[in-house]
Amino acid sequence: MNTNIKLNAALLRRRVPNLTSAAKAVGLRPATVSNLCTGKIPVGRAEVKTIVALASLANCTIDELLIRGSGLEMIESGIKVVDIFCPIVKGGKIGFIARAQMGQLVLLNELIIRLKDKGFQMIFVDENSTVPDVAEARAACDHVFQNTEEVFDLLKKFENKEDAIIIADRAIVKSGELFAMMERFEQAGFPDITTFLYDPSGEVVDVEDPYGPLDSLIPFDMDLSVRQMYPAVQPVKATSTLLEDALVDNNHLSIQRRARKLLRRYREIRILINNIGEERIPQSEMALFHRGQRLEAFLTQPFYAAEAFTNLKGEYVPVEVSLAGVQKIIDGGADSMSAEQLKYIGKL
Repeated sequence: MNTNIKLNAALLRRRVPNLTSAAKAVGLRPATVSNLCTGKIPVGRAEVKTIVALASLANCTIDELLIRGSGLEMIESGIKVVDIFCPIVKGGKIGFIARAQMGQLVLLNELIIRLKDKGFQMIFVDENSTVPDVAEARAACDHVFQNTEEVFDLLKKFENKEDAIIIADRAIVKSGELFAMMERFEQAGFPDITTFLYDPSGEVVDVEDPYGPLDSLIPFDMDLSVRQMYPAVQPVKATSTLLEDALVDNNHLSIQRRARKLLRRYREIRILINNIGEERIPQSEMALFHRGQRLEAFLTQPFYAAEAFTNLKGEYVPVEVSLAGVQKIIDGGADSMSAEQLKYIGKL
């Protein structure tokens, strides 16, 4: 990806919902702020006092407000487990690691619905799959093509190419077509295009680096799936370059680390309980176990794509709200609630 310094527009908009009026109130021109957020004005051309004022509005440091080096940006999905543990990198490659029937295609369909609603153009590269859930995802997209040549021809017509998202199965990785397409995009001067890669066969679980380098890794967990804890994403193993390179704010980094630690310990204690029973586990460990159980339950979520089957209204949870809920559980603020009360809700 291109090396630059850019404004962390997602953080700024989350922290300052009425950005236009807030900017005007501190003497900043709304048009300037808007152009900095979209990248039309490079951060390097902005006055220092403008950056300082924006950091003050967002109640963050200048380091938090500026994205350095890779220029990576998060696409918020409103899905708690994804946004916290494997945030989607705009312009990156996002890979699903799952066996068949673990819910990856339902999550893919849900992401299509949510990102399409944000204004992204969803492009499906069809391999003539007969898998039912793939058909649903394909039908939800704006464009469906048989090959990458048609994708290239469409993107040439797009004014804002970075607002396109490509969805394709692993077949185009194995054939080399994906990398040829990416190379062609680069030669044509296209920006990095967000690409979701999935494998309905489930073979990816047994293959090392099945998609090549990824920017966001979304692994699924059979145990969660069997217990119907959806989305069955394994948060301890999930990752994103946004987290690895510390390109989200410090609060996000801290909370997701603490959450992973708690969930890891919770799983270890579960194994102990299954082997020796609860009565032999120290109370301090059981307290951690119950908090981990609550956190695991909280990371389930009602999906728009599943409303007809679950009779639960889909929930969109902004990442800041998700993080606040997770922190509350970790700190013991939800100890009076049962895990069952936290299942399939949105915000806490």
